[in-house]
Amino acid sequence: MAKTEKPFRIALAGAVESTKTILESLVRNNVDVACVLGLSEKKSQNVSGYTRLDAIAKAAGIPYWDFDNINDPETVSNVRKIEPDLLFAVGLSQLVREEMLALPRHGCVGFHPTTLPQGRGRAPLAWLTLDGGEGAASFFLMDEGADSGPIFVQDFFVVDATDYASDVMDKINGAIERALDRWAPDLCQGILRHTVQDVSQATYHGKRSMADGRIDWSQSTASVYALIRAASKPHPGAYTYTRGRKLILWSATPETQLKYRGVEGSILLVDDRGALVQTGDGLIWLEDTRWADKETEGVATLRVGWKLGIDVEDELYSMRREIDALKTIVADLGDR
Repeated sequence: MAKTEKPFRIALAGAVESTKTILESLVRNNVDVACVLGLSEKKSQNVSGYTRLDAIAKAAGIPYWDFDNINDPETVSNVRKIEPDLLFAVGLSQLVREEMLALPRHGCVGFHPTTLPQGRGRAPLAWLTLDGGEGAASFFLMDEGADSGPIFVQDFFVVDATDYASDVMDKINGAIERALDRWAPDLCQGILRHTVQDVSQATYHGKRSMADGRIDWSQSTASVYALIRAASKPHPGAYTYTRGRKLILWSATPETQLKYRGVEGSILLVDDRGALVQTGDGLIWLEDTRWADKETEGVATLRVGWKLGIDVEDELYSMRREIDALKTIVADLGDR
């Protein structure tokens, strides 16, 4: 346990919804937040759930700076002048390098929404939504490993089998608030307590990309439903293809009563509930669907009999015929 004679001075860096919740919770609990660093909008294109923090910082009278890279000399200089005891680095999507890590007297605080040491690594929101079960707002001391440092505080929550990524995000934010309500008195007294993680219990999750949201209609209804929920907002959305267009799938509901059967990926019924699609072992209603090229135009119009997904052999055959036709045209032009 570390203890000082005065409240800890906190620097906070980040740019997502959880960073916003942390800032609001620290301010509400009268923790000494000395400065806030936010990722600039021009660098936010690949940040899911990008959130600005400047308005909250200004309302609380806290100095705020935008940064393009957390390790830029100007950003490092600004933090050095603040002389923080702790740097909360949450939702950066950037690696914090040694020079910045060395500035706070008592180290950098990381955040991860899993029951550390389980669930270390990438894309925790998507994996939590896919897997269900228990998650946790976990604040820890950053070290050279991936989410491996000693834990300051954890607050747990349960992910239900019907939760979308946005629902899980709400639960994460609620757990953040409860965790910081518990931890704030220690921060205000300059006290640090922590528990070392049991490495023998550690598990790891890998990176997920936009391409991992592609639906395989041969999978079970439960798997298709889980992927749609996990890839939903603030993520880019699950997707499939039909009629030469990319279709984004934002919400769905499994069907357990109707006695329909069709080819995997085929649309069997369309009504005010959405489009009923055959999966590998059952049925699912696609409720909120948008064309990727015209997503702002409202729910996509789908038709009974359409097939979702791409049949590779049919596509290759079609492409081969088109190539042969083009070769014929080119040969004819050459003869002229």
